[in-house]
Parts: sequence; structure tokens; C-alpha cells
Amino acid sequence: MVDLLHILERTKEIAKEAGAFIREERKNFDLEKVEQKGLNDLVSYVDKEAEKIIVSRLEVILTEADFITEEGTAARDGKAYTWIIDPLDGTTNFIHGLPVYAVSIGLRYKDEIVLGVVYEINQDECFYAVKSHGAYLNGKRIQVSKARRLAESLIATGFPYSGFSKIDDYLKILRSLMEKSHGVRRVGSAAMDLCYVACGRAEGFFEYNLKPYDVAAGAIIVMEAGGKISDFRQGSDYLFGGDILASNYHIHEELDAEIQKVWRK
Repeated sequence: MVDLLHILERTKEIAKEAGAFIREERKNFDLEKVEQKGLNDLVSYVDKEAEKIIVSRLEVILTEADFITEEGTAARDGKAYTWIIDPLDGTTNFIHGLPVYAVSIGLRYKDEIVLGVVYEINQDECFYAVKSHGAYLNGKRIQVSKARRLAESLIATGFPYSGFSKIDDYLKILRSLMEKSHGVRRVGSAAMDLCYVACGRAEGFFEYNLKPYDVAAGAIIVMEAGGKISDFRQGSDYLFGGDILASNYHIHEELDAEIQKVWRK
């Protein structure tokens, strides 16, 4: 029987180890070492080396697990457990020296996320959760905001760096939310957007054109903090479907209604 609480403690240590490496590399980071995987899709040796650190450590603590990783360090093999890893969520922020980026590690058992750790490197904030055990930030229990209306809420989102065919609909949603909420924020890291919903710094988050490693860890942290996660159709395909809607639960339907006014799949 897998002891998820024990694995959680080891995973937190691994996330912080990778975070320490990233923090140190940022001090003398050379922009000339940046590579471009696709349109506006950036990566550096820091992402790749951090991922190698994470995968090599996780392989030891849970040998019967596959991996889904952003930089392709390891692959899936049909096992029940799957680690889903973004070694540096917020790479563009990191490259430009904007201090919001994180290590994100989620663990999926069959079709369900059961563990998540997100370590924000600059603020030394470690968010984590295990299924049915609550969500925490640096050892303290966290909960979503109690705001009950969109008009009382701060909304987080992300801007796509590709897939611009839907940008007009997206901008219409932004305009509506600017008018009907306390405001819209773009942090630059989906993992951190989700954690900020979990701890009540924002009431909702939505974004499209995402990958599993962007949201796996943050999603369970939101749910264990009392929030709600869905895709844009209030379904459950947020992990592989490409879009996600997270909220403090109270505003979920109201926020989704604003998206559905203009969104087309």
C-alpha cells in the first residue's frame, strides 16, 4: 500500500531542492542560453536540469510510477501511478527576471489526482495537498475565499502564447470580467494562479491552451482547500482537455456563465 503522506513529505523536499537549483541559476542567468520550442514557447537548460533532478529523485520514492513531464525527461508506460511535472512553471517570467515561477509536481492514480506540491521559489511558499487531507501552505491549513458573488471577486487568468484563433472570444470574456469583478490579474504561472485561488488571494482562475503539467498539482490543492475545478463546460476534462476553470466554489457557475456567453469549443 502506497503511503501518500510519506510520499508527500519526500516530494516537498524534492520540489525545494529543484527550487534551490533554479534560484541559484537565476543569479547569473544568460539570456543567450534560451531555446525556442515553438511560437513564444521558451525553454532553458534550467528547466531541463531541474526536471532531471525531480525525475531522478521521484523514481526512487515511487518505483511503480510513470511520468508526464514538460521537457520529456521520462515517459508513460501504462502504470497505475503517474507523476505529472512542470519543473519551472513560469519560464518566461524566470527568463525575464519577473519573480513569479514555481516547481509543480502532481501525482495521478488511475484517473484521479491524489497529491500535489507547488513550490513558489522567490517567496519560499510551498503549497501542497493529499486527497482527503486538506490543503496547506508552509504547514498552515488554507481555504478558499468566502466571497459569494463575482462582483466581490478577483479573477486570475493566463494569456495564450499560441492558439490565437480564439483570442477575440477570450478578449470579450476579459472585458466582461473587468466590468463585473474586482479586476483581472495575469501572474504568468498557472500553477500559482491555482494556488492563489486555494489560499483565497483570488476567487477564480480560467485559462485555455494548457497542458496537464500546468494544472495537475494546483488542481488538487484547490479542491482540498474547498474550491471547485472543471473544464469550460463544467465537465471534468480539465487535465487533458486544454482548458480549466477554478473557483472558490461559490462563484463557479457565475464565472462559467460569463465564459459561456462567447466561448466556442
